[in-house]
Parts: sequence; structure tokens; C-alpha cells
Amino acid sequence: MAVKLEIRHLQAVVVLGEELNFTRAAQILRIGQPALSKQINEVEEHNRLKLFTREKGRIVDLTDAGRAFVEHARVALFHAERAIHLARAAQEGAESVLLIGHSHYADRTWISALLAIRLPLFPKLRVRLVTRSAIELAREVLRGELNIALVTAPPEDPQITKVPFARTSLYVALPRNHRAARKEHVTIRDLKGDDWVLPGKNVHPIIHDAILRAAQLAGIAPKDAHDVMTAHQAVHLVSEHVGIAIIPKPAVSQFHEEGVVLKPLSDPRLWFETCLIMRAEESSRVVNDFARAFLRQFSPKVLTPKQMELPLPA
Repeated sequence: MAVKLEIRHLQAVVVLGEELNFTRAAQILRIGQPALSKQINEVEEHNRLKLFTREKGRIVDLTDAGRAFVEHARVALFHAERAIHLARAAQEGAESVLLIGHSHYADRTWISALLAIRLPLFPKLRVRLVTRSAIELAREVLRGELNIALVTAPPEDPQITKVPFARTSLYVALPRNHRAARKEHVTIRDLKGDDWVLPGKNVHPIIHDAILRAAQLAGIAPKDAHDVMTAHQAVHLVSEHVGIAIIPKPAVSQFHEEGVVLKPLSDPRLWFETCLIMRAEESSRVVNDFARAFLRQFSPKVLTPKQMELPLPA
């Protein structure tokens, strides 16, 4: 008999699916590991699902069913959280609520910049941040579920306005004893013969495909490439001697695993623009004013006056 799913079950599967580690997932959820295991078992056993693959009792990866579950559970959690947040904001007298998305790899300075913005015309404005994959961010902006998103290498879409504000490089996470660990800059060729851990194609297809194209041009066929959702997963797999991991630069300052070093990749084909994206038809004054306020903090470095032109209400 199927068990009635509660928010705690959805949260448990989503967080464990992102971390692939019971200890870290339990810490994030602020529950004990036995409680987390019980919630996962309830979902799997009572609904006859196998969401995770395991080896020697350890979570290794999501199954196809697990990936589908996590994708849709995230959407359900988003709408539940959004309903609570909007209701609370209305109760407290907020004039407007902006929903802003960013990826798991977002640089902390970008988040700080978002949270520091104050608009004189909207003194009661509230900002709510959500974390999604690049694909999900673009989709939710198009559907109107997010007002703004910060996305590295966003997809091309005429319905989206995108303005670059930063250049993002890729880094490689290496075991400390790797032959290239002492080099200042690492090339794709230095990774020949290693197992690779990459941002999943379903998470960041443009970056994923660019890495594989760069490998092909270098005459390399990556061995047993593993797809992951977050930099936490990628760096952890390196610490477990699974292989090397290629991740966007913003993750570099956020993770410290013993026995792992992080080095920049020197290939210029693996540098990407990070953009603020919004609907091309966006006419909200508060959304446009907020976007401009954010971009002004970065415009002297990377933006032209034309790139600063965002749609404004008539």
C-alpha cells in the first residue's frame, strides 16, 4: 500500500539525491541519520520504488526513477514553499515579493549582492532565493515561476532577456597525489586516462557538452564519466578516489575536502558568461528596477551600455 507522502519525505529524497551522502544530508535537514534512513525507506518500500543505487551500504547514485522523483519533488516543494512565503509576506504587509533563482554553483558575492539591494520606490520589497539547475532556472523563468535568475551559460531562447555580468571559468578537482596537482594551470590533456566527474547533462547541458567537445578536440575519450548535480557531490567523489571532477569556478571557495586540490583549467573554450535572465516580455517596474540595481554592481567590468538596456514598463 502506498504511503501518503509528506513534505518531509520529499525534502529527504531531494536533499539526499543532491548530496548522495547520509551524513551531510542529515546535517542539512537537521535530523539524525536514523530518521533520514526511515524517511527514505518509507518512500521506497511503501511505494515499491528504488530511488538510489547502493554499494556496500553506501549511496552511490540516483536511479532513473530517483532522478524523476527528485525533479518533480523539487517542483512540489517550490510551490509549497512559495505559497507559505507569499502568504506570510502578505500578512506582514510586504508590497512585492521577488522570486530569484540561482544554481548550486553560484558565487557567494552574487548572493550577497542580491540580498543587499534596496529599492527606494519599494521599501517593503521581499526577496526569496531558490536553488535550481541551469535547465530548471530557465524553464521556471519562462513559466513565470521565477522573476529573475542567475545562470551560467543560459540556453538561447527569444523569450528570455539575458545580460552577462561575470565570466566564469571551470576548475578541476584533483586528488592531491595526481600528476597535475602541482601545476599552476591544468589542461584537458593533463586529465587523459582519468575517470571524469562532470556536471550532469540534465543539470547543465551547455557546460557538459562543451567539456566533452574540448576533450574530443584534444583527442581524449573520458573514461567512465560520472554525472553529478552539485559541486558537493563532485568534490566528494574525488576525495573517494573515483576520479577527477570538472566544476565551475564559483564552487572553488566553498568546498574543502581533505586530499583534494582545485586548479583552474587553462582552456579558453571552457570559460562561460554568467547572465541575469528574465522574461523578454517582463513589464514589472519592480523586477526591472531590481535587475538594473544588481547589474550596476558589475557593469563597469563586463557590460556595455547596450547590454544594460532591460525592458521597462510603458
